[in-house]
Amino acid sequence: MFTTRPELTGDFGMVASTHWLASATGMSVLERGGNAADAAVAAGFVLQVVEPHLNGPGGEVPLLLWDPAEEKVSVLCGQGVAASAATGERLSGLGLDLMPGTGLLPTVVPGSFGAWLLLLERWGTWSLADVLAPAIHYADKGHPLLGRVSTALETVADMFRTHWPTSAATWLPGGAVPAADSHFTNPVLAGTWRRLVAEGEAAGGSRERRIAAARDAWYRGFVAEAIGDYCATAKVMDTSGEAHGGLLTADDLAAWHPTVEDPVTYDYHGHTVCKTGPWGQGPVFLQQLALLEGFDLAEMGPGSADWVHTVIEAGKLAFADREAWYGDPNHTHVPLDGLLDPAYTAERRRLIGDTASLDLRPGSPGGLKPRLPRYPDAPDAPGAGDGIVDSTIGAGEPTVAASGEVRGDTCHLDVADSNGMMISATPSGGWFQSSPTVPGLGFCLSTRGQMFWVEQGLPNSIRPGARPRTTLTPSFALRDGKPWLAFGTPGGDFQDQWSLHFFLNAVHGGMNLQEAIDAPEFLTKAVPNSFYPRDTHPGHLLLEDRFDQGVVAELRRRGHRVETGDAWSLGHVSAVAREDGWLRAAANPRGNQGYAVGR
Repeated sequence: MFTTRPELTGDFGMVASTHWLASATGMSVLERGGNAADAAVAAGFVLQVVEPHLNGPGGEVPLLLWDPAEEKVSVLCGQGVAASAATGERLSGLGLDLMPGTGLLPTVVPGSFGAWLLLLERWGTWSLADVLAPAIHYADKGHPLLGRVSTALETVADMFRTHWPTSAATWLPGGAVPAADSHFTNPVLAGTWRRLVAEGEAAGGSRERRIAAARDAWYRGFVAEAIGDYCATAKVMDTSGEAHGGLLTADDLAAWHPTVEDPVTYDYHGHTVCKTGPWGQGPVFLQQLALLEGFDLAEMGPGSADWVHTVIEAGKLAFADREAWYGDPNHTHVPLDGLLDPAYTAERRRLIGDTASLDLRPGSPGGLKPRLPRYPDAPDAPGAGDGIVDSTIGAGEPTVAASGEVRGDTCHLDVADSNGMMISATPSGGWFQSSPTVPGLGFCLSTRGQMFWVEQGLPNSIRPGARPRTTLTPSFALRDGKPWLAFGTPGGDFQDQWSLHFFLNAVHGGMNLQEAIDAPEFLTKAVPNSFYPRDTHPGHLLLEDRFDQGVVAELRRRGHRVETGDAWSLGHVSAVAREDGWLRAAANPRGNQGYAVGR
Protein backbone atom coordinates (compact mmCIF):
# COMPACT_ATOMS: atom_id res chain seq x y z
CA MET A 1 0.00 0.00 0.00
CA PHE A 2 1.01 3.62 -0.46
CA THR A 3 2.76 5.15 2.54
CA THR A 4 3.43 8.80 3.26
CA ARG A 5 7.08 8.04 4.04
CA PRO A 6 9.26 4.93 4.06
CA GLU A 7 9.60 2.49 6.90
CA LEU A 8 13.19 3.12 8.02
CA THR A 9 15.56 0.14 8.08
CA GLY A 10 19.11 -0.07 9.42
CA ASP A 11 21.29 -1.69 12.06
CA PHE A 12 22.81 1.21 14.03
CA GLY A 13 19.94 2.95 15.83
CA MET A 14 16.39 4.27 15.49
CA VAL A 15 14.46 7.10 17.15
CA ALA A 16 10.82 7.98 16.52
CA SER A 17 8.85 10.67 18.30
CA THR A 18 6.11 13.27 18.00
CA HIS A 19 8.55 16.09 17.10
CA TRP A 20 11.39 16.10 14.61
CA LEU A 21 13.75 18.02 16.89
CA ALA A 22 13.40 15.41 19.64
CA SER A 23 13.99 12.58 17.17
CA ALA A 24 17.05 14.33 15.75
CA THR A 25 18.37 14.96 19.26
CA GLY A 26 17.99 11.32 20.23
CA MET A 27 19.75 10.18 17.07
CA SER A 28 22.59 12.62 17.66
CA VAL A 29 23.17 11.01 21.07
CA LEU A 30 23.35 7.54 19.49
CA GLU A 31 25.77 8.87 16.86
CA ARG A 32 28.05 10.18 19.62
CA GLY A 33 28.22 6.87 21.47
CA GLY A 34 25.28 7.15 23.82
CA ASN A 35 22.91 4.26 24.30
CA ALA A 36 19.11 4.16 24.01
CA ALA A 37 18.63 5.38 27.59
CA ASP A 38 20.88 8.41 27.03
CA ALA A 39 19.07 9.16 23.77
CA ALA A 40 15.61 8.83 25.30
CA VAL A 41 16.44 11.16 28.19
CA ALA A 42 17.92 13.82 25.91
CA ALA A 43 14.97 13.61 23.52
CA GLY A 44 12.50 13.61 26.40
CA PHE A 45 13.85 16.89 27.76
CA VAL A 46 13.73 18.44 24.28
CA LEU A 47 10.05 17.46 23.98
CA GLN A 48 9.41 19.52 27.13
CA VAL A 49 10.70 22.59 25.31
CA VAL A 50 9.34 22.15 21.79
CA GLU A 51 5.92 20.66 22.67
CA PRO A 52 5.01 22.72 25.75
CA HIS A 53 1.29 22.36 25.00
CA LEU A 54 1.67 18.59 25.33
CA ASN A 55 4.13 18.14 28.21
CA GLY A 56 6.53 19.99 30.44
CA PRO A 57 9.18 19.58 33.15
CA GLY A 58 6.44 19.48 35.80
CA GLY A 59 4.64 16.59 34.13
CA GLU A 60 4.91 12.82 34.28
CA VAL A 61 6.21 9.92 32.19
CA PRO A 62 5.66 6.16 32.25
CA LEU A 63 8.08 4.15 30.14
CA LEU A 64 8.83 0.55 29.19
CA LEU A 65 12.40 -0.59 28.72
CA TRP A 66 13.98 -3.76 27.36
CA ASP A 67 17.38 -4.23 28.98
CA PRO A 68 19.48 -6.73 26.99
CA ALA A 69 21.67 -7.36 30.05
CA GLU A 70 18.69 -8.35 32.19
CA GLU A 71 16.75 -9.79 29.22
CA LYS A 72 13.43 -8.47 30.48
CA VAL A 73 10.98 -5.61 30.15
CA SER A 74 10.73 -3.16 33.06
CA VAL A 75 8.23 -0.40 33.75
CA LEU A 76 9.55 2.92 35.06
CA CYS A 77 6.77 4.80 36.78
CA GLY A 78 7.21 8.56 36.64
CA GLN A 79 3.59 9.23 37.61
CA GLY A 80 3.46 11.55 40.59
CA VAL A 81 0.96 11.19 43.42
CA ALA A 82 -1.70 13.29 45.12
CA ALA A 83 -0.69 15.63 47.91
CA SER A 84 -0.95 14.46 51.52
CA ALA A 85 -3.74 17.01 51.98
CA ALA A 86 -5.70 15.84 48.92
CA THR A 87 -8.79 14.15 50.37
CA GLY A 88 -12.36 13.88 49.19
CA GLU A 89 -13.46 15.66 52.35
CA ARG A 90 -11.13 18.58 51.63
CA LEU A 91 -12.52 19.01 48.11
CA SER A 92 -16.14 18.53 49.16
CA GLY A 93 -15.57 21.22 51.75
CA LEU A 94 -14.74 23.57 48.89
CA GLY A 95 -18.12 22.78 47.33
CA LEU A 96 -16.60 20.59 44.61
CA ASP A 97 -17.98 17.25 43.47
CA LEU A 98 -15.65 17.10 40.46
CA MET A 99 -11.96 17.94 40.42
CA PRO A 100 -11.27 21.05 38.31
CA GLY A 101 -9.39 20.45 35.07
CA THR A 102 -7.04 23.41 35.48
CA GLY A 103 -5.33 25.50 38.15
CA LEU A 104 -3.51 24.37 41.27
CA LEU A 105 -6.01 22.05 42.98
CA PRO A 106 -5.52 19.10 40.58
CA THR A 107 -1.73 19.26 40.68
CA VAL A 108 0.24 16.15 41.63
CA VAL A 109 3.91 15.59 42.41
CA PRO A 110 5.86 16.17 39.17
CA GLY A 111 7.28 12.73 38.38
CA SER A 112 8.89 13.23 34.98
CA PHE A 113 12.22 14.60 36.20
CA GLY A 114 12.69 11.77 38.67
CA ALA A 115 11.88 9.07 36.14
CA TRP A 116 14.14 10.45 33.42
CA LEU A 117 17.02 10.73 35.89
CA LEU A 118 16.44 7.20 37.18
CA LEU A 119 16.61 5.94 33.60
CA LEU A 120 19.84 7.87 33.06
CA GLU A 121 21.38 6.81 36.36
CA ARG A 122 20.62 3.09 36.15
CA TRP A 123 20.67 2.37 32.41
CA GLY A 124 22.45 5.32 30.78
CA THR A 125 26.09 6.24 30.35
CA TRP A 126 26.09 10.03 29.90
CA SER A 127 26.15 12.83 32.48
CA LEU A 128 23.10 14.97 33.22
CA ALA A 129 24.92 17.99 31.79
CA ASP A 130 25.36 16.21 28.46
CA VAL A 131 21.79 14.93 28.07
CA LEU A 132 20.30 18.28 29.14
CA ALA A 133 22.49 20.34 26.80
CA PRO A 134 20.15 20.17 23.76
CA ALA A 135 17.08 21.12 25.80
CA ILE A 136 18.93 23.99 27.46
CA HIS A 137 20.03 25.18 24.02
CA TYR A 138 16.46 25.27 22.67
CA ALA A 139 15.10 26.92 25.82
CA ASP A 140 17.85 29.53 25.85
CA LYS A 141 18.50 30.18 22.16
CA GLY A 142 15.02 29.45 20.85
CA HIS A 143 13.16 26.92 18.75
CA PRO A 144 10.60 27.31 15.92
CA LEU A 145 7.26 27.68 17.67
CA LEU A 146 4.67 25.22 16.44
CA GLY A 147 1.52 26.65 14.93
CA ARG A 148 -0.54 24.60 17.38
CA VAL A 149 1.32 26.21 20.29
CA SER A 150 0.62 29.70 18.96
CA THR A 151 -3.06 28.79 18.49
CA ALA A 152 -3.33 27.42 22.02
CA LEU A 153 -1.69 30.55 23.43
CA GLU A 154 -4.10 32.75 21.49
CA THR A 155 -7.00 30.86 23.08
CA VAL A 156 -5.81 31.28 26.66
CA ALA A 157 -4.05 34.66 26.33
CA ASP A 158 -6.84 36.67 27.97
CA MET A 159 -7.01 34.24 30.88
CA PHE A 160 -3.26 34.49 31.34
CA ARG A 161 -3.39 38.29 31.35
CA THR A 162 -6.36 38.42 33.72
CA HIS A 163 -5.83 35.50 36.07
CA TRP A 164 -2.42 33.84 35.57
CA PRO A 165 0.15 36.67 35.36
CA THR A 166 3.12 34.33 35.87
CA SER A 167 2.05 32.47 32.73
CA ALA A 168 1.61 35.69 30.80
CA ALA A 169 5.18 36.67 31.72
CA THR A 170 6.53 33.35 30.43
CA TRP A 171 4.40 32.60 27.37
CA LEU A 172 3.36 36.03 26.08
CA PRO A 173 6.65 37.87 25.50
CA GLY A 174 6.04 41.57 25.37
CA GLY A 175 2.40 40.87 26.20
CA ALA A 176 1.67 39.44 22.74
CA VAL A 177 0.94 35.94 21.48
CA PRO A 178 4.10 34.68 19.76
CA ALA A 179 3.61 33.85 16.09
CA ALA A 180 3.96 30.42 14.57
CA ASP A 181 7.53 29.67 13.49
CA SER A 182 8.92 32.49 15.60
CA HIS A 183 12.06 31.96 17.70
CA PHE A 184 10.59 31.16 21.11
CA THR A 185 12.75 31.08 24.22
CA ASN A 186 12.27 30.23 27.90
CA PRO A 187 15.40 31.53 29.61
CA VAL A 188 13.99 31.00 33.10
CA LEU A 189 13.58 27.28 32.42
CA ALA A 190 17.08 27.14 30.96
CA GLY A 191 18.33 28.71 34.18
CA THR A 192 16.50 26.14 36.30
CA TRP A 193 18.12 23.28 34.41
CA ARG A 194 21.56 24.89 34.62
CA ARG A 195 21.20 25.22 38.39
CA LEU A 196 20.16 21.56 38.70
CA VAL A 197 23.23 20.52 36.70
CA ALA A 198 25.46 22.78 38.81
CA GLU A 199 24.14 21.41 42.10
CA GLY A 200 24.66 17.88 40.83
CA GLU A 201 28.22 18.62 39.71
CA ALA A 202 28.98 20.30 43.04
CA ALA A 203 28.26 17.01 44.81
CA GLY A 204 31.24 15.44 43.04
CA GLY A 205 31.96 11.75 42.93
CA SER A 206 30.65 9.27 40.40
CA ARG A 207 28.30 10.00 37.51
CA GLU A 208 25.53 8.27 39.44
CA ARG A 209 26.14 10.34 42.58
CA ARG A 210 25.98 13.59 40.60
CA ILE A 211 22.71 12.56 38.97
CA ALA A 212 21.25 11.66 42.36
CA ALA A 213 22.32 15.04 43.76
CA ALA A 214 20.53 16.85 40.92
CA ARG A 215 17.41 14.79 41.61
CA ASP A 216 17.64 15.79 45.28
CA ALA A 217 17.88 19.45 44.25
CA TRP A 218 14.54 18.99 42.50
CA TYR A 219 12.63 16.97 45.10
CA ARG A 220 14.28 18.16 48.28
CA GLY A 221 15.88 21.44 47.26
CA PHE A 222 15.11 24.71 45.52
CA VAL A 223 12.55 23.31 43.04
CA ALA A 224 10.44 21.67 45.75
CA GLU A 225 10.63 24.81 47.89
CA ALA A 226 9.46 27.05 45.02
CA ILE A 227 6.55 24.72 44.20
CA GLY A 228 5.51 24.40 47.83
CA ASP A 229 5.65 28.17 48.42
CA TYR A 230 3.62 28.91 45.28
CA CYS A 231 0.89 26.39 46.06
CA ALA A 232 0.64 27.69 49.62
CA THR A 233 0.40 31.39 48.75
CA ALA A 234 -1.28 31.66 45.34
CA LYS A 235 -4.95 31.35 44.50
CA VAL A 236 -5.73 31.02 40.81
CA MET A 237 -8.84 30.71 38.68
CA ASP A 238 -9.71 27.20 37.46
CA THR A 239 -12.51 25.48 35.54
CA SER A 240 -14.78 25.58 38.61
CA GLY A 241 -15.10 29.32 38.00
CA GLU A 242 -13.44 30.12 41.32
CA ALA A 243 -9.87 30.75 42.49
CA HIS A 244 -8.23 28.04 44.56
CA GLY A 245 -4.80 27.45 46.00
CA GLY A 246 -2.82 24.26 45.67
CA LEU A 247 -2.41 21.36 48.07
CA LEU A 248 1.13 20.28 47.13
CA THR A 249 3.92 20.91 49.62
CA ALA A 250 7.67 20.56 49.52
CA ASP A 251 7.28 17.58 51.85
CA ASP A 252 5.06 15.86 49.26
CA LEU A 253 7.85 16.11 46.71
CA ALA A 254 10.46 14.91 49.19
CA ALA A 255 8.42 11.82 50.03
CA TRP A 256 8.04 10.67 46.42
CA HIS A 257 10.41 8.66 44.25
CA PRO A 258 10.09 6.92 40.86
CA THR A 259 9.67 3.16 40.90
CA VAL A 260 10.67 0.21 38.72
CA GLU A 261 7.96 -2.40 38.30
CA ASP A 262 7.22 -5.54 36.33
CA PRO A 263 4.84 -5.09 33.40
CA VAL A 264 1.41 -6.65 33.06
CA THR A 265 1.52 -8.99 30.06
CA TYR A 266 -0.72 -10.96 27.72
CA ASP A 267 0.25 -13.54 25.09
CA TYR A 268 -1.46 -13.04 21.75
CA HIS A 269 -0.75 -14.96 18.53
CA GLY A 270 2.92 -15.51 19.34
CA HIS A 271 3.39 -12.03 20.80
CA THR A 272 3.75 -11.03 24.45
CA VAL A 273 2.39 -7.51 24.92
CA CYS A 274 3.69 -5.57 27.94
CA LYS A 275 1.88 -2.66 29.60
CA THR A 276 1.92 -0.68 32.84
CA GLY A 277 -0.15 -1.75 35.82
CA PRO A 278 -3.73 -0.55 36.42
CA TRP A 279 -2.53 2.80 37.79
CA GLY A 280 -2.52 3.50 34.06
CA GLN A 281 -5.05 2.38 31.48
CA GLY A 282 -2.52 0.00 29.90
CA PRO A 283 -4.28 -3.26 30.85
CA VAL A 284 -7.21 -2.08 28.69
CA PHE A 285 -5.02 -2.94 25.69
CA LEU A 286 -4.55 -6.45 27.06
CA GLN A 287 -8.24 -6.94 27.83
CA GLN A 288 -9.08 -5.94 24.26
CA LEU A 289 -6.59 -8.50 22.93
CA ALA A 290 -8.12 -11.19 25.13
CA LEU A 291 -11.59 -10.42 23.82
CA LEU A 292 -10.46 -10.22 20.18
CA GLU A 293 -8.65 -13.55 20.37
CA GLY A 294 -12.02 -15.22 19.86
CA PHE A 295 -12.53 -13.61 16.44
CA ASP A 296 -10.86 -14.20 13.08
CA LEU A 297 -9.60 -10.67 12.45
CA ALA A 298 -7.30 -11.80 9.64
CA GLU A 299 -10.32 -13.11 7.76
CA MET A 300 -12.24 -9.87 8.35
CA GLY A 301 -9.37 -7.72 7.09
CA PRO A 302 -8.29 -4.26 8.35
CA GLY A 303 -10.73 -1.51 7.51
CA SER A 304 -13.75 -3.74 6.91
CA ALA A 305 -17.04 -3.09 8.66
CA ASP A 306 -16.68 -6.37 10.56
CA TRP A 307 -13.17 -5.40 11.69
CA VAL A 308 -14.10 -1.91 12.90
CA HIS A 309 -17.33 -3.07 14.58
CA THR A 310 -15.65 -5.96 16.41
CA VAL A 311 -12.67 -3.92 17.59
CA ILE A 312 -14.87 -1.03 18.77
CA GLU A 313 -17.29 -3.28 20.65
CA ALA A 314 -14.45 -5.13 22.37
CA GLY A 315 -12.97 -1.76 23.32
CA LYS A 316 -16.20 -0.61 24.93
CA LEU A 317 -16.24 -3.64 27.21
CA ALA A 318 -12.58 -3.27 28.21
CA PHE A 319 -12.90 0.45 28.89
CA ALA A 320 -16.04 -0.15 30.95
CA ASP A 321 -13.94 -2.42 33.17
CA ARG A 322 -11.35 0.34 33.39
CA GLU A 323 -14.01 2.65 34.79
CA ALA A 324 -15.19 0.16 37.40
CA TRP A 325 -11.95 -1.49 38.49
CA TYR A 326 -8.73 0.41 37.68
CA GLY A 327 -6.82 2.49 40.20
CA ASP A 328 -3.51 2.64 42.05
CA PRO A 329 -2.97 -0.93 43.32
CA ASN A 330 -0.98 0.50 46.23
CA HIS A 331 -4.22 2.01 47.53
CA THR A 332 -7.03 -0.20 46.24
CA HIS A 333 -7.65 -3.79 45.20
CA VAL A 334 -7.65 -4.23 41.42
CA PRO A 335 -8.75 -7.77 40.37
CA LEU A 336 -6.37 -7.87 37.43
CA ASP A 337 -6.05 -11.65 37.33
CA GLY A 338 -9.83 -11.91 37.20
CA LEU A 339 -10.11 -9.30 34.45
CA LEU A 340 -7.71 -11.31 32.26
CA ASP A 341 -9.06 -14.73 33.25
CA PRO A 342 -10.05 -16.78 30.15
CA ALA A 343 -13.42 -17.77 31.60
CA TYR A 344 -14.27 -14.16 32.42
CA THR A 345 -13.12 -13.05 28.97
CA ALA A 346 -15.27 -15.71 27.28
CA GLU A 347 -18.29 -14.52 29.24
CA ARG A 348 -17.64 -10.94 28.26
CA ARG A 349 -17.01 -11.85 24.62
CA ARG A 350 -20.57 -13.17 24.33
CA LEU A 351 -21.79 -9.60 24.84
CA ILE A 352 -20.34 -8.57 21.47
CA GLY A 353 -23.24 -8.80 19.04
CA ASP A 354 -24.02 -7.68 15.52
CA THR A 355 -25.17 -4.20 16.55
CA ALA A 356 -23.52 -1.35 18.44
CA SER A 357 -24.01 -1.28 22.19
CA LEU A 358 -25.12 2.03 23.68
CA ASP A 359 -24.50 0.96 27.27
CA LEU A 360 -21.55 1.10 29.66
CA ARG A 361 -21.23 -2.53 30.77
CA PRO A 362 -18.51 -3.34 33.31
CA GLY A 363 -18.16 -6.98 34.31
CA SER A 364 -17.94 -8.91 37.58
CA PRO A 365 -14.54 -10.63 37.71
CA GLY A 366 -14.54 -13.35 40.34
CA GLY A 367 -18.13 -12.50 41.14
CA LEU A 368 -17.23 -9.06 42.47
CA LYS A 369 -19.86 -6.37 41.96
CA PRO A 370 -18.70 -3.40 39.86
CA ARG A 371 -19.28 0.14 40.99
CA LEU A 372 -19.23 3.07 38.60
CA PRO A 373 -18.81 6.76 39.51
CA ARG A 374 -21.71 9.18 39.35
CA TYR A 375 -20.96 10.72 35.97
CA PRO A 376 -21.95 14.32 35.25
CA ASP A 377 -24.88 14.75 32.90
CA ALA A 378 -23.64 15.16 29.33
CA PRO A 379 -25.37 15.60 25.97
CA ASP A 380 -25.41 12.83 23.44
CA ALA A 381 -22.74 12.69 20.77
CA PRO A 382 -22.74 16.01 18.89
CA GLY A 383 -23.78 15.66 15.28
CA ALA A 384 -24.31 11.92 15.75
CA GLY A 385 -24.96 10.27 12.42
CA ASP A 386 -24.85 13.46 10.34
CA GLY A 387 -21.18 13.47 9.38
CA ILE A 388 -20.24 16.50 11.49
CA VAL A 389 -16.81 16.23 13.05
CA ASP A 390 -16.49 16.89 16.76
CA SER A 391 -13.97 19.71 16.95
CA THR A 392 -12.50 18.39 20.21
CA ILE A 393 -10.85 15.52 18.33
CA GLY A 394 -7.61 15.98 16.43
CA ALA A 395 -4.43 14.16 15.57
CA GLY A 396 -3.55 13.38 19.15
CA GLU A 397 -3.26 17.09 19.86
CA PRO A 398 -5.09 18.95 22.60
CA THR A 399 -8.03 21.20 21.96
CA VAL A 400 -7.92 24.07 24.42
CA ALA A 401 -10.86 26.07 25.74
CA ALA A 402 -10.55 29.68 26.81
CA SER A 403 -10.53 28.46 30.44
CA GLY A 404 -7.49 26.28 29.74
CA GLU A 405 -9.51 23.07 29.71
CA VAL A 406 -7.73 20.49 27.55
CA ARG A 407 -9.08 17.60 25.48
CA GLY A 408 -6.33 15.24 24.43
CA ASP A 409 -2.67 15.65 25.24
CA THR A 410 0.75 14.12 25.35
CA CYS A 411 3.90 13.17 23.44
CA HIS A 412 5.47 9.85 22.58
CA LEU A 413 9.04 8.62 22.06
CA ASP A 414 10.61 5.30 20.99
CA VAL A 415 14.31 4.42 20.81
CA ALA A 416 16.33 1.35 19.83
CA ASP A 417 20.12 1.03 19.79
CA SER A 418 22.51 -1.47 18.22
CA ASN A 419 23.24 -3.10 21.59
CA GLY A 420 19.68 -4.36 22.01
CA MET A 421 18.13 -1.76 24.33
CA MET A 422 14.63 -0.55 23.37
CA ILE A 423 12.46 2.08 25.07
CA SER A 424 8.85 3.25 24.74
CA ALA A 425 7.94 6.41 26.68
CA THR A 426 4.83 8.61 26.86
CA PRO A 427 5.70 11.95 28.50
CA SER A 428 2.80 14.24 29.36
CA GLY A 429 1.41 16.76 31.84
CA GLY A 430 2.63 20.16 32.87
CA TRP A 431 1.02 21.81 29.84
CA PHE A 432 1.25 25.61 29.91
CA GLN A 433 -2.48 25.98 29.26
CA SER A 434 -3.68 24.00 32.28
CA SER A 435 -1.71 25.30 35.24
CA PRO A 436 0.04 28.62 35.92
CA THR A 437 3.81 28.88 35.58
CA VAL A 438 5.64 28.51 38.89
CA PRO A 439 7.55 31.75 39.56
CA GLY A 440 11.30 31.45 39.16
CA LEU A 441 11.17 27.99 37.57
CA GLY A 442 9.78 28.60 34.09
CA PHE A 443 7.43 25.60 34.01
CA CYS A 444 3.93 24.54 35.07
CA LEU A 445 2.64 21.67 37.19
CA SER A 446 0.69 18.63 36.09
CA THR A 447 -3.10 18.67 36.50
CA ARG A 448 -3.30 14.87 36.26
CA GLY A 449 -5.24 14.94 39.55
CA GLN A 450 -8.33 15.83 37.51
CA MET A 451 -8.56 12.09 36.77
CA PHE A 452 -9.36 11.30 40.40
CA TRP A 453 -12.96 11.12 41.54
CA VAL A 454 -13.95 13.28 44.51
CA GLU A 455 -16.63 10.67 45.19
CA GLN A 456 -15.20 8.18 47.68
CA GLY A 457 -15.24 4.39 47.71
CA LEU A 458 -14.12 4.01 44.09
CA PRO A 459 -10.83 2.45 42.91
CA ASN A 460 -9.83 5.85 41.51
CA SER A 461 -11.12 8.03 44.34
CA ILE A 462 -8.71 10.73 45.43
CA ARG A 463 -6.49 9.63 48.32
CA PRO A 464 -3.32 11.17 49.79
CA GLY A 465 -0.25 9.66 48.13
CA ALA A 466 -2.18 7.78 45.43
CA ARG A 467 -1.45 7.83 41.72
CA PRO A 468 -4.33 9.04 39.54
CA ARG A 469 -5.47 6.38 37.08
CA THR A 470 -3.71 7.93 34.14
CA THR A 471 -4.37 7.54 30.41
CA LEU A 472 -0.64 7.38 29.65
CA THR A 473 0.16 4.00 28.15
CA PRO A 474 3.40 3.17 26.32
CA SER A 475 3.53 -0.28 24.73
CA PHE A 476 6.10 -2.99 24.18
CA ALA A 477 5.76 -6.37 22.44
CA LEU A 478 7.94 -9.45 22.31
CA ARG A 479 7.70 -11.85 19.37
CA ASP A 480 8.41 -15.47 20.22
CA GLY A 481 10.01 -14.24 23.45
CA LYS A 482 12.41 -11.82 21.74
CA PRO A 483 12.10 -8.00 21.87
CA TRP A 484 10.22 -6.89 18.79
CA LEU A 485 8.30 -3.61 19.02
CA ALA A 486 8.23 -0.41 21.10
CA PHE A 487 5.29 1.85 20.22
CA GLY A 488 2.69 4.31 21.44
CA THR A 489 0.73 7.47 20.76
CA PRO A 490 -0.60 10.65 22.32
CA GLY A 491 -4.36 10.98 22.63
CA GLY A 492 -5.74 10.66 26.17
CA ASP A 493 -8.42 7.97 26.26
CA PHE A 494 -7.75 7.14 22.61
CA GLN A 495 -4.19 5.92 23.23
CA ASP A 496 -5.20 2.30 23.79
CA GLN A 497 -7.48 2.50 20.79
CA TRP A 498 -4.99 3.89 18.25
CA SER A 499 -2.01 1.88 19.48
CA LEU A 500 -4.16 -1.28 19.43
CA HIS A 501 -5.29 -0.61 15.86
CA PHE A 502 -1.66 -0.16 14.80
CA PHE A 503 -0.67 -3.42 16.49
CA LEU A 504 -3.55 -5.35 14.90
CA ASN A 505 -2.72 -3.91 11.48
CA ALA A 506 0.81 -5.28 11.83
CA VAL A 507 -0.12 -8.66 13.33
CA HIS A 508 -3.22 -9.52 11.30
CA GLY A 509 -2.93 -7.19 8.32
CA GLY A 510 0.64 -8.09 7.40
CA MET A 511 1.58 -4.41 7.25
CA ASN A 512 5.00 -2.94 7.93
CA LEU A 513 5.31 -0.24 10.59
CA GLN A 514 4.63 2.70 8.30
CA GLU A 515 1.72 0.98 6.56
CA ALA A 516 0.18 0.13 9.93
CA ILE A 517 0.47 3.78 11.01
CA ASP A 518 -0.81 5.24 7.73
CA ALA A 519 -3.87 2.96 7.49
CA PRO A 520 -7.24 4.78 7.93
CA GLU A 521 -7.91 5.33 11.63
CA PHE A 522 -10.99 5.42 13.85
CA LEU A 523 -12.06 5.89 17.48
CA THR A 524 -15.02 5.91 19.83
CA LYS A 525 -15.95 8.38 22.58
CA ALA A 526 -18.58 5.95 23.90
CA VAL A 527 -16.42 5.46 26.99
CA PRO A 528 -16.26 8.13 29.70
CA ASN A 529 -13.69 10.87 29.24
CA SER A 530 -10.89 10.65 31.80
CA PHE A 531 -10.47 14.44 31.67
CA TYR A 532 -12.70 17.16 33.03
CA PRO A 533 -15.71 17.35 32.52
CA ARG A 534 -15.89 13.51 32.24
CA ASP A 535 -18.46 13.40 29.42
CA THR A 536 -19.64 10.26 27.58
CA HIS A 537 -21.14 9.85 24.10
CA PRO A 538 -22.93 6.49 23.73
CA GLY A 539 -22.63 4.81 20.37
CA HIS A 540 -20.16 7.35 19.02
CA LEU A 541 -17.81 6.28 16.24
CA LEU A 542 -15.48 8.62 14.35
CA LEU A 543 -13.80 7.50 11.11
CA GLU A 544 -11.27 9.19 8.87
CA ASP A 545 -13.01 9.79 5.54
CA ARG A 546 -10.59 7.49 3.71
CA PHE A 547 -12.83 4.60 4.75
CA ASP A 548 -14.94 3.13 1.98
CA GLN A 549 -18.42 4.66 1.98
CA GLY A 550 -19.93 1.18 1.96
CA VAL A 551 -18.16 0.48 5.26
CA VAL A 552 -19.49 3.76 6.72
CA ALA A 553 -23.04 2.88 5.64
CA GLU A 554 -22.80 -0.63 7.08
CA LEU A 555 -21.54 0.66 10.43
CA ARG A 556 -24.45 3.10 10.58
CA ARG A 557 -26.82 0.23 9.78
CA ARG A 558 -25.41 -1.63 12.77
CA GLY A 559 -26.36 1.23 15.06
CA HIS A 560 -23.09 3.14 15.37
CA ARG A 561 -23.51 6.91 15.55
CA VAL A 562 -20.96 7.61 12.89
CA GLU A 563 -19.05 10.80 12.24
CA THR A 564 -16.45 11.19 9.53
CA GLY A 565 -13.37 13.35 9.96
CA ASP A 566 -10.60 14.59 7.73
CA ALA A 567 -8.60 12.00 5.82
CA TRP A 568 -5.50 12.38 8.03
CA SER A 569 -6.83 13.52 11.40
CA LEU A 570 -6.73 10.67 13.94
CA GLY A 571 -3.82 9.18 15.83
CA HIS A 572 -0.15 9.95 16.35
CA VAL A 573 1.52 6.54 16.63
CA SER A 574 5.28 6.10 16.39
CA ALA A 575 7.26 2.88 16.67
CA VAL A 576 10.65 1.22 16.53
CA ALA A 577 11.20 -2.51 15.96
CA ARG A 578 13.89 -5.17 15.88
CA GLU A 579 13.19 -7.93 13.37
CA ASP A 580 14.92 -10.03 10.72
CA GLY A 581 18.31 -8.77 11.87
CA TRP A 582 17.34 -5.14 11.27
CA LEU A 583 16.18 -2.16 13.27
CA ARG A 584 13.08 -0.45 11.87
CA ALA A 585 11.19 2.76 12.65
CA ALA A 586 8.15 4.73 11.55
CA ALA A 587 6.28 7.85 12.65
CA ASN A 588 2.91 9.43 12.04
CA PRO A 589 2.43 11.97 9.24
CA ARG A 590 -0.76 13.35 10.82
CA GLY A 591 -0.15 16.83 12.14
CA ASN A 592 3.07 17.25 10.10
CA GLN A 593 5.14 17.04 13.24
CA GLY A 594 6.24 13.51 14.18
CA TYR A 595 9.36 12.04 12.65
CA ALA A 596 11.49 8.92 12.69
CA VAL A 597 15.23 8.92 12.06
CA GLY A 598 17.79 6.13 11.95
CA ARG A 599 20.39 4.26 9.99
